Amino acid sequence: MNPGQSEVKDIDKSCSENKTPRRRLHPPHRTPTPKFIIALYIIFLSSATYLVLQRYAYHGSFFTWRPLLPSPSGTNTIDTGYAQYRGAHSYRNAVSYLGIPYAEPPVGDRRFRAPLALNTTRVSLEAKGVVVDATEYPDFCIQGVTGGAPGGAGSEDCLKVNIYTPPGSKKGSNLPVLVYFHGGGYINGNPRNWPFDHWIDQSPNIIIVSVYYRLSSFGFLATPAFRDTANGDFNAGFLDQIQALKWVKEHIYSFGGDGGKVTINGESAGGSSVELHLVAANGGERLFSQAIAQSVYRTPLPTPEQQEPLFNFYAKRAGCGSGSIAAQLACLRKASVSALARAQDAAVTSAFTASGYKLFHPVVDGKVITDFPTKSVLEGKFAAVPLIVGATTNETAPRATLESFFPSMSRSDVSALLKQYPLSAFADLPELRLQTAMGDSQFRCARSILGTAFASTSKAWTYRYNQRTPGASGVDHAAENWMMFKGTTTGFNGTTTFSKLSPTATAFAEELIAYWVSFVRSGDPNAFKLARSPVWTPFTADEKSRIVLQEGPGESTDVSGSFLELESADEGARCRFVASMVEVQQN
Repeated sequence: MNPGQSEVKDIDKSCSENKTPRRRLHPPHRTPTPKFIIALYIIFLSSATYLVLQRYAYHGSFFTWRPLLPSPSGTNTIDTGYAQYRGAHSYRNAVSYLGIPYAEPPVGDRRFRAPLALNTTRVSLEAKGVVVDATEYPDFCIQGVTGGAPGGAGSEDCLKVNIYTPPGSKKGSNLPVLVYFHGGGYINGNPRNWPFDHWIDQSPNIIIVSVYYRLSSFGFLATPAFRDTANGDFNAGFLDQIQALKWVKEHIYSFGGDGGKVTINGESAGGSSVELHLVAANGGERLFSQAIAQSVYRTPLPTPEQQEPLFNFYAKRAGCGSGSIAAQLACLRKASVSALARAQDAAVTSAFTASGYKLFHPVVDGKVITDFPTKSVLEGKFAAVPLIVGATTNETAPRATLESFFPSMSRSDVSALLKQYPLSAFADLPELRLQTAMGDSQFRCARSILGTAFASTSKAWTYRYNQRTPGASGVDHAAENWMMFKGTTTGFNGTTTFSKLSPTATAFAEELIAYWVSFVRSGDPNAFKLARSPVWTPFTADEKSRIVLQEGPGESTDVSGSFLELESADEGARCRFVASMVEVQQN
């Protein structure tokens, strides 16, 4: 019983005994007891703690806090004309619309086929005039290597986008748009792990769209039988990306975006995707006006015939290896997601073929992807748009050799390549010789190859990312993701851990984001850069300048550590040789 209740009973008792009840509007004043004060303090702390926990979530083994979406309000509703979607404030200056479909679900007979444009009539009928909640991330696409839960991670019904906008963005705002394709080797990846709401919060004058596309066998199954599209389609996952760009061009207006001012961006396999969009249909895609390619994954693009042993292994492992090709495909379309995911996982470690092609990756289909991308670039068959391209200092794919990563390279090809990296240049650290050769061929030389080509036709800016993530021995592949996306560290099954950035790292992340957003807004990374950041000089044939991106000195938050350097003559020569090996490295 609390003091207030005791007081009321005392008053009632007094009135009864004296038989002269009086109406008292206020209880008599008493000094609160210590117990009462402590109780109020506990209630206050409990309420405050609850509110904080509603606003933030704990991630991983570090004391890392990441904002969650608060309850949505009616002001965060947009109307596409066929459905209304309600988003939510994820930051003060950002609204997130999550899981917006851009194509029909690729399930049943649509498995292994090109995406169908979204049936807006169906979506409208299913909505029944009710505002669709878009405040939760959707299921990601079925993963290739699923770690501790093989065959169970993700969903086939995944052709969706996340859209990040400033508050109040609406039809007629005509804001420039960034469309992001995630990395993951074309076998895994979850856009939730690379959120953009903090980008919008920092610079609330663009729209950002992140794309879910089919992965591994669900997105890149290939067999010569697909030359007859009645059987299926090559590069379904890449066609998903194209369909997403088409949807953006038509519908981003409803979210306040300008469908005619789209910048495509991606890292690793996402950077490779950007390169493929640049050369798709010999550069005739026309769905974007600028591009940012980070750590372009120069993966081999086999022919359908070279992928046939992989298809046969996959079909047999999934229990569909007998009968005609039509019967096998019908069986695969009826097979469970788990059976197919386990079959594609098994291919990675199996010695089923001497060809070396064990991954479901894009293929040269002769229609959309008409040739090896580097070859198309060298021949001038690309979309001549402004470009940012770069790589990290110590790029290389782990646990790979030249022969295993590039199955078409012979021993003599490997020897010829290694001659470009004389032992004398690596006398102090000879183990870096192979790592450098691998990193150049897999990632880094895309910077020089693309920079040179685009500098002669439009405009190009190149970079070297030179900031280690905490605990890393070098500036490894994807290091910039940690900095640009809230300390993200991805794991199996679409998971990630977010780590709190130091004040110095936060300042550097803001510098990176400012360069990227400036390019999206103006076609120039310098127009809206931070005042403390250096001017990023374009890459030209005469002056092969690039920016080195890194934190400021010590614990500085107001001084940039980034600076300009020139591509060395040795690096340029090595990359020209790498480009000359396109027939054996990209096949």
